[in-house]
Amino acid sequence: MTWSAKLARVAGIDVYIHATFVMLVGWIALVYWSESHSLAAVINGVGYILALFACVVLHEFGHALTAARYGFRTRDITLLPIGGVARLERMPDVPIQELWVALAGPAVNVVIAAALFLWLRASGNWESAEPVGITSGGFVERIMFANVMLAAFNLLPAFPMDGGRVLRALLATRMEYTRATERAAVIGQGMAILLGFIGLLGNPVLIFIALFVWFGAGQEAGMAQMKLALGGIPVRHAMLTDFRALTPANTLGEAVDLLLTSSQQDFPVIDNGQLAGILTRQDLLSALSRAGREAAVRDHMSTDCPTAAPSEMIETVLVRLQGHGCRTMPVVERGVVIGLVTMDNVGEFLMIHAAERKGRRALPPSA
Repeated sequence: MTWSAKLARVAGIDVYIHATFVMLVGWIALVYWSESHSLAAVINGVGYILALFACVVLHEFGHALTAARYGFRTRDITLLPIGGVARLERMPDVPIQELWVALAGPAVNVVIAAALFLWLRASGNWESAEPVGITSGGFVERIMFANVMLAAFNLLPAFPMDGGRVLRALLATRMEYTRATERAAVIGQGMAILLGFIGLLGNPVLIFIALFVWFGAGQEAGMAQMKLALGGIPVRHAMLTDFRALTPANTLGEAVDLLLTSSQQDFPVIDNGQLAGILTRQDLLSALSRAGREAAVRDHMSTDCPTAAPSEMIETVLVRLQGHGCRTMPVVERGVVIGLVTMDNVGEFLMIHAAERKGRRALPPSA
């Protein structure tokens, strides 16, 4: 994710922190300082936020490690002001597997809260004589309460929260996966309307959450529809076969000429008939500013972009394409590039496929 810095690598998963999270910490420090002019208060406030987000990271690792048990890799975890985001290669299609992966995150928060509660009671360190909350009570008590709230919030039956995936998994045990997703999305959007209405009565935060839920539910339903439309279709039916290629010896200037005279943005680099790499539009523009038009393509091409086989299913390739952050994937058969798959041409294929299905439904039955 852009504007993110790597914090650590744990269990093979990179943990990143987004620049906006640093801004949040700075804002918290400023608020505490302006209210108290006390360094101790600033340390307490910032420490609370950092401890809370450490629990958020553990929540995401709950998802990631449970997914790993079923063979689904997590690429990275990124800390944002709104929480943590774990990028799984894909969610399991088997309902029971998705159920456990979705429940694992909130379960971590429940375990943390229970452990803190037991420690507080056993040690006699229960500090607060007033009700415990996010802003009231001792430091540990507030962390305990925040974990309870994190678990409860994430279990709301609405996408993109974990509860939406739990609901979809339960529905998918009784109906087809896409229909289960649509049902769960409708329930989630109904909850968004309710939250928005309550928010209009005096809580603007609920309006923000309602919008977050509404768009998240719609996106999840759209992804399920796309997966259904692409299911069982091999890449060879959607790939671009009329494309331009470069050689490692070509110059960046020659690549610019191809970029300007064609609609293609990324170019496979072919060396002696075999794929050597790919020169993306972004890499080309970046290299031009540093090295100029006479620089060789071989020095600026990417060699780690994935490839696809023509017999692979489009939905599988699309997940890999999105996960690697590439816009173009060469389709290779026996070492030879025979086509390209891009996000744009997959989108166009989907539109054509949908139009054809709509046309077939509109045709009158034959006599």
